Amino acid sequence: MTADARRQTPSLPDSIQKIHLIGICGTGMGSLAGMLAESGYTVRGSDRGAYPPMSTWLEARGIQIMEGYLAEHLDWDPDLVVVGNVCRRDNPESVAAIASGRAHVSFPEAIRLLYLRGKAPLVVTGTHGKTTTSSLLAWLLFSADLDPAFMIGGITGNFGSNYRLGDGPYFVVEGDEYDSAWFDKVPKFWHYEPRCATINNIEFDHGDIYPDLEEILSVFTKFSALLPDDGALWVNGDDPLAMCAAAAASCPVRTFGLGAGNHLRSSAIRHDSNGIEVDLVEDGAPLGTFRLPMPGEHNARNLMGALALAREAGVDLETIRAALPAFASVKKRQEIKGEAAGVRVYDDFAHHPTAVRETLGALRLRHPDQKIWAVFEAKSNTSRMSVFQEDWPPAFASADEVILSSPWKKDAHLNDSERIDLGRVAEEIRALGPPTEMIPAVPDIVEHLAARVESGDVVVGLSGSNFGGFHDLLLERLGRH
Repeated sequence: MTADARRQTPSLPDSIQKIHLIGICGTGMGSLAGMLAESGYTVRGSDRGAYPPMSTWLEARGIQIMEGYLAEHLDWDPDLVVVGNVCRRDNPESVAAIASGRAHVSFPEAIRLLYLRGKAPLVVTGTHGKTTTSSLLAWLLFSADLDPAFMIGGITGNFGSNYRLGDGPYFVVEGDEYDSAWFDKVPKFWHYEPRCATINNIEFDHGDIYPDLEEILSVFTKFSALLPDDGALWVNGDDPLAMCAAAAASCPVRTFGLGAGNHLRSSAIRHDSNGIEVDLVEDGAPLGTFRLPMPGEHNARNLMGALALAREAGVDLETIRAALPAFASVKKRQEIKGEAAGVRVYDDFAHHPTAVRETLGALRLRHPDQKIWAVFEAKSNTSRMSVFQEDWPPAFASADEVILSSPWKKDAHLNDSERIDLGRVAEEIRALGPPTEMIPAVPDIVEHLAARVESGDVVVGLSGSNFGGFHDLLLERLGRH
């Protein structure tokens, strides 16, 4: 459950030189470690089971990783400890830091206290599209010579990193609604003190920490109220829940979307194998055509959200129009991993029914006449729960064949009624048309595909993780074949 408000701002030492990160190999925490090291801090951290690519990425930057969680890992006397949300209340290092009175903060508190002061935060929120929209926004600001800083939940194609230290006035933040730390039980985005923001959409997600959609709506509503009177909130006007949350804002609220009633809307979207062309209109005035090298209506909305915030930062339309075609997609967002034996293999982070449906729909637009194989791993907390039992089958309906892997085994806290029934999901997908197999292990999935795919086919691995190296293993196997 979420606390009513974030905790009182912790007092930090006058001088901070050494910083220790608990759970340093998480995607966000590892990126924060890199940002801190680049800022001149001495950084070390600990994690259980450090492994590539994050472990090697940190080591290449001279950041020491201590194996496991032990109180003595703090013997190097850091000035500040950052506690990742992977840590529980009884984590030995967290316990030792607090018992000794050592200054400690959560991940989003560290971002706010060490990097957002003196900046104008542009915060991108929503259940879906945050990473692509924030990456696109950062690229537009960079293209306008505004030298932005950013922290984003994916590796950006244009910068090859999910963070950047910039000297410009703006800091782009992907505003995640997941909680911050065991002692800081509020959504991360409550910490980011937005100057301007978007709400892309609101759906139920994160079933491990939110009991229902009502509480998720509540945290977005409180986020809207954080914007200053002279700020700006842009909202997907096609999403009733996003509009409901935005009603709490005291700043001007404007809308974007596909519907005719939006302030910023598309009057036409044209799809081809290289992406989309979108004709935009604002308050009845045509803005012209904008080209984005990514397919799908959801990316038209992502484009509009990024364009709206870029214009709030003073970027002109012609700079935006010129920059968009050079935008490089984020890793794991319809990312082409490679091609072997004429088979193209994609990787996508989709692990929510809406994300799976949109991803497969976009790939169908890109490859209208090719066979699409959807291979799905139910690994995220929400995807392993029964909350979306009825929503999964139609999400896969546009695939030609489907393979379901076993759920990641971390479900002791769930009873049978709370755990997804993948066998039933498979039966219901078959009833909708696509032949569907349940194959638990990645090596067996690879062999199954290697024996059946043909030149011209498209395979997309859908997972909130690296899927056991599935994509590279398949490409390697097809190469040998």
